[in-house]
Amino acid sequence: MVHENKTYIKELDCFKAELSEKDFKAFSSFIYTEFGIKMPAVKRIMLQGRLLKRIRSLNMNSYTEYKDYLFSAEGHKEEIFNFLNVVTTNKTDFFREPVHFDFLNSTVLPNHINGNQSREAFKIWSAGCSSGEELYTISMILNEFKRSNVSFNYSMLGTDISKNVLSKAARGVYPFNKVDIVPLDLKRKYFLKSKDKENPTVKVQSELQRNLNLKFLNLMDSSYSNITEKFDVIFCRNVLIYFDRATQEAVINKLSMHLKVGGFFFIGHSESLTGMDVPLEHIKPTIFRKK
Repeated sequence: MVHENKTYIKELDCFKAELSEKDFKAFSSFIYTEFGIKMPAVKRIMLQGRLLKRIRSLNMNSYTEYKDYLFSAEGHKEEIFNFLNVVTTNKTDFFREPVHFDFLNSTVLPNHINGNQSREAFKIWSAGCSSGEELYTISMILNEFKRSNVSFNYSMLGTDISKNVLSKAARGVYPFNKVDIVPLDLKRKYFLKSKDKENPTVKVQSELQRNLNLKFLNLMDSSYSNITEKFDVIFCRNVLIYFDRATQEAVINKLSMHLKVGGFFFIGHSESLTGMDVPLEHIKPTIFRKK
């Protein structure tokens, strides 16, 4: 960590510039307006560090020069997704917040089988799927359930605002230590280990990707017109924390329009719907059902 800090300071000295308060406010306002993400003053140094490499790769000389380019018609079209990939945080893991997957397996899926006489496919959406660890965790649960319920069919949708992480999710390749948390029997069934001993990775088996569709989506859009299905379950975990309260409520209401009546909605453990006007009833901590 000390080495990383020294490297960052050295780069900053060579750059001979810093992110001014004026430019930070301009970036912060843009991030909030375009993506609904809060960027308070305490994150100024973080944003400065994250933008540094991108600016240097474009051979620019200052944050102001980069800002002017980004806000231009040409820059907005060509640079917007690179900018977004730089400023967003995409922290995720396999089997993160495992109580949700336990509830999915023990309650949601059996209820679906028992109450689904028409044998409709089970549909699940991960909104803010990041690099795919959540999606493939869900896919393991669904595939295991299908092994003992042969008539069960499903489809999965993963959406994110970052095309960079959607590409990672599509590849399904992860550092080997990423799957340490995955139970050994599932690891053996659903992951292929690379032969590269210096940089060991794993790749998800095609079985986990068979019923998966990935799409770009900005949750700040006025409607989600490119999402046409109604879902039995929506995961929107550790996404709402980046929005203010009014934006959170608006996003949840838009997501809920694509949730079947009686369908389940999962949020992260650091998030809350208390006091919001949304069509969801509380079932368990961080688990809700559409009224």
